[in-house]
Amino acid sequence: MTRFGYTLMTEQSGPKDLVRYAIAAENAGYDFEVSSDHYSPWLSSQGHAPYAWSVLGAVAQATSRVELATYVTCPTVRYHPAVIAQKAATMQLLADGRFILGLGSGENLNEHAVGEGWPAVDARHDMLEEAVRIIRELHSGDTVTWEGEYFRVDSAKIWDLPDDGVPIGIAVSGPKSVTQFAPLADHFISTIPDRALVDAWRLAHGDDGASARIIGQLPICWGHDKQAAVERAHEQFRWFSGGWPVNANLPTPEAFAGASQFVRPEDVASSLACGPDLDELAESARAFIEAGYTDIAIVQVGDEGQDDFLAQAAGPLLDKLRALDRG
Repeated sequence: MTRFGYTLMTEQSGPKDLVRYAIAAENAGYDFEVSSDHYSPWLSSQGHAPYAWSVLGAVAQATSRVELATYVTCPTVRYHPAVIAQKAATMQLLADGRFILGLGSGENLNEHAVGEGWPAVDARHDMLEEAVRIIRELHSGDTVTWEGEYFRVDSAKIWDLPDDGVPIGIAVSGPKSVTQFAPLADHFISTIPDRALVDAWRLAHGDDGASARIIGQLPICWGHDKQAAVERAHEQFRWFSGGWPVNANLPTPEAFAGASQFVRPEDVASSLACGPDLDELAESARAFIEAGYTDIAIVQVGDEGQDDFLAQAAGPLLDKLRALDRG
């Protein structure tokens, strides 16, 4: 049975609002909640970028049932992997075992902020691999000294560590990243509903990937008026059309605005379900279900109307999604 989750979009909402939304999503019956981890919004019109780890710590105390995850954190430039290891261990303790550490190779948009430059994609993947190995070592409870190609760790130890460790999901985008990261990860993360990619990951993961979660993310834009929902999705989510090779490399919201200036509202509406029709919104999850995803996190686009979505549409939409999954 597919699990359905709710996305805490730090790019479009402030920290207190995100905690309130997290409580409402749990009350609506969602199975898990994921949080983006951004230093900057994709577009200035989104207008927010609170610190995801503080938000998640608050959410862990404000909720009791939903699983929590980063979707995703880059542990290579803005954060050192030893710091991520400590943060993830603390989050797991605060969440009483409900936390999954979602990792990825990052975007220039967020990582350039610390002035360390933006490596080429092959280097980013190698950095991520080394970072995951460091995090795993530190989560063993041992004192770790590490001299690697990209990182150094000097006599580091995580003192507050959950007994069962922290499961790690890694975001992949194609066959090469699947081959590199499936053996290192507990769970698969992607925004691509591609059955061949999922099957390749399960094979590379070992044990046919039977123990692994296949975690995806699906944007929608619910609203009472379809045209208004399309316009909101275009204003705040047209960056989505650029695809990963573009989105990973643009440095600022202004760059995303320029890159997406010719994307029309109808272009966004053709790839992202908008409006009041819950059957249409639920149907957009079919590709992920058929691709073998075990977990699908819904993104409701825009902070405007988020309270109305959670109060009026989130629960009925969840019923539609579960019916689609059973069917």
